[in-house]
Parts: sequence; C-alpha cells; structure tokens
Amino acid sequence: MPPKFDPEQVNYVYIKCIGGQPPPTANLAPKIGAFGIAPKKVGDQIAADTVSFKGIKCHVAIRIQNRQATTSIVPSASALILRALREPIRDRKKEKNVKHSGSITFSDLLNIGQQMRERSLAKEMSGTLCEILGTCHSIGCKVDGLPAPEMIAKIRSGEFDELIGAA
Repeated sequence: MPPKFDPEQVNYVYIKCIGGQPPPTANLAPKIGAFGIAPKKVGDQIAADTVSFKGIKCHVAIRIQNRQATTSIVPSASALILRALREPIRDRKKEKNVKHSGSITFSDLLNIGQQMRERSLAKEMSGTLCEILGTCHSIGCKVDGLPAPEMIAKIRSGEFDELIGAA
C-alpha cells in the first residue's frame, strides 16, 4: 500500500525550458505526474509565466502543495543578460552558435546584480558584479561599449564604488 498523502507537504520541482513556450509534456510528465497534477495544465502555466523571457532558456521552480502547482522563474545571470540585450527572437532550430555582440548599460548590470545578489557567493556587491561580468564575457556582450575584463578591472580599482554603494 502506498504511503498516505500529506496535504501540508511542499515539494519543489525544477525544470529548464524556453521562455514563452510550454515545456514538452514528455519531459514534464515524469517529474510532476507522481504528484497527481496534469502536465498540460502546468505547461500552460509555465508558458504564461515565462513570457518576459520569450525565446531565452530559463529555469522554472514548480511548487507543489495539496495537488496545486504554482510556478516561479529562478533567474540565472545569462538569462537576465540576454533579456537586457533586447535582441530579436531567433529560430532556435535554424540559427545555431549565435554570438551576442551587443552592449548593455551599467545600470542594467546593477539591476541584474541586485536580482542575483542573494544567490551570489561574493561578500560584496562588487564581487557579484564581477561574477556577472564573467558571464557577459562568456556570452560575448559588452558593458557600456567596454569588454568585460576592462569593466572588472575598473570595478576592482574602485572607479564605480559610489554607484555600487548607492545600488
């Protein structure tokens, strides 16, 4: 006999999907089917919640309690940077290995830093910004027209301390 169902228990399921699209039911069903929830319903809810990340891969946390599912986006640095670049949506099947050669502003970088601060391993905000600039470097984008290593050097030299302290 299976264990008794506890309505107060909270379970979390994490899934990576493309923003604005429901994840494939074949991927979602094995993860949430055991909780007695229809994967189609949760997939539609995920598609509605990830519209702001349309065309970008993002992580979604599904909170399950009492056979009710609520979804929330778990932002990653790369997804936030790609959203800040405001590039047009591409066809993922036709365009591969895209280089993101755009530029974001320093205020966009500060906003991303504030969103990622609680998940960062750095002691100070400047360290968090350096982590995000490392992601910018791997994506290929620039900040205020400067490459990421130059911005990291400027942050470490203390050039932006008053801006970082105000954030």
